[in-house]
Amino acid sequence: MEPPDPEDLTDEDLARRRQERRELMGPAVRALLELSQRGELTTVHVELSAQTLRVHVSTVWRALARARLGEPPRRSRGRFEITDDLRTLLAYHRGNVKAVHRELAQDAQKTGATPVSLSTLHRAVKRDLTPGDRAGLKSGIPASRGHDPHLRRPPTARNEEWEGDHKQAPVWVWADGRLVKPWVTWFCDCHTGMIMGWAVTPHFPHRGSILAALRSCILHGDGYGPAGGLPTRLRIDRGKDFLSRAVQDALGAFAVQVDVLPPYTPHLKGNIEHLNRAATSMFFSTLPRYTGAQKLDSRRRSGQKDPALTFEGFVELFGKWVQARNAEHTMAGYGGLTPLQWWNSDPSPLREVSAEDLHAFLLEGDRSTRVINGHGIRFKGRDYMAGWMTGRSGTRVHVRFQPHHLDQIEIFDADNRRHLGTAYLADQASDEQIEQVYQARAERARRMRRDLRRAETLRRRRFKAHTSAGPAQAETAMTRKEAAKELRTSRSSRADDDLPTDYMPRRITPPGRWAVPDTSTPSEEHT
Repeated sequence: MEPPDPEDLTDEDLARRRQERRELMGPAVRALLELSQRGELTTVHVELSAQTLRVHVSTVWRALARARLGEPPRRSRGRFEITDDLRTLLAYHRGNVKAVHRELAQDAQKTGATPVSLSTLHRAVKRDLTPGDRAGLKSGIPASRGHDPHLRRPPTARNEEWEGDHKQAPVWVWADGRLVKPWVTWFCDCHTGMIMGWAVTPHFPHRGSILAALRSCILHGDGYGPAGGLPTRLRIDRGKDFLSRAVQDALGAFAVQVDVLPPYTPHLKGNIEHLNRAATSMFFSTLPRYTGAQKLDSRRRSGQKDPALTFEGFVELFGKWVQARNAEHTMAGYGGLTPLQWWNSDPSPLREVSAEDLHAFLLEGDRSTRVINGHGIRFKGRDYMAGWMTGRSGTRVHVRFQPHHLDQIEIFDADNRRHLGTAYLADQASDEQIEQVYQARAERARRMRRDLRRAETLRRRRFKAHTSAGPAQAETAMTRKEAAKELRTSRSSRADDDLPTDYMPRRITPPGRWAVPDTSTPSEEHT
């Protein structure tokens, strides 16, 4: 195949060829120098090297002569390089090369030196600084880390390593009469890519949502699964909920190693971060009221007036998407298998845990001892009842519960810690009563906000606008006449307020047979 005509090559192709010649010149000259030292060098060798490098024969002879003198094969010209001071200037100007060149030109003008050209500065920045350095000098360390390669963890087995995280769904949904963006708490298996379990809350996650998600991960059967069991290791970030004592105790009780990652290191839990991105692109972006929809102008987004999903509808659709991803989404890195197929093909044994043990460790415990009475069990001002309590009146028990989910509690015998059963809220309010309570709370909050806004309006002082220098003057300035009138009005109103409601001032002289009270002061009587 004939080489392309140099006239048909672009400037980029020519620059690449020159760079290749520079890189190959050194090894070629060192090989010729070795032949020369052994006395085997001939003109044919030099011509062959020149033909391969596509340079003139004299260029190779000159490079060989410099190599015999210990000099580099190619004469280096004094070129402009990026120094530490220039790196500091780039960081000061937040990566703006033109601003750095302007400052260098000003310094050169003061000293009478020839300033460096802008194109030379751009080439030096691109040549001497890595993309990570340029991004870091412009936007900071997190942007610089985005250019770092990361090693893959070696393959393990199912349930060997889990990762967990919170993810706020970028979708507006209706919950309790207002629009919210729900939060998802979930865990995934690093080896198979299986979503082990999840929990959704309309507000920021708490201990209860994490414990509920862990229960859904470990249990399988009766609505849980199909995957399950205990992990050997769990990687989480430094979120205060994940680090709460209840979660640490629950995982430590089952001998699960918890690796708490340093802050701002999402690459150390890349599996769950990849799952967060996949959920956004594959599921959240397809829902109505997606907050990342295309912009119609500077303020409006496409579909922002569409009816929003209810919280119940969002949870139902999210559960279906999780099932479809586990059972139908094929992964190229796993030979085209789905996470469920990869999970079932792994023969590694599972660490099973009974539901009773989960009640003991994945629930928070009450320190006090309760007694079963005629109305069941009294806990947090509520009565809980169950059929198994029949004949157990007077039994001392301990209560364990899931935070923020007090519609049911788990009961354990206080003497032998045996799980007796589940108790349910006896007098549970109806949906209509709960809605009335929520409406009353919302009305009280609106009234309080209105009062606070009015108080802030009274507190705020307004000043007149000035077009020339002068002291600040209140906009509510009044004349002396207006001030005196307002004071008279306020005094008369206060005087009327001090009078009793049944008092009637005397306007006529009473008859002589009336008993008139003595209104004289003690000083007048003494006088």
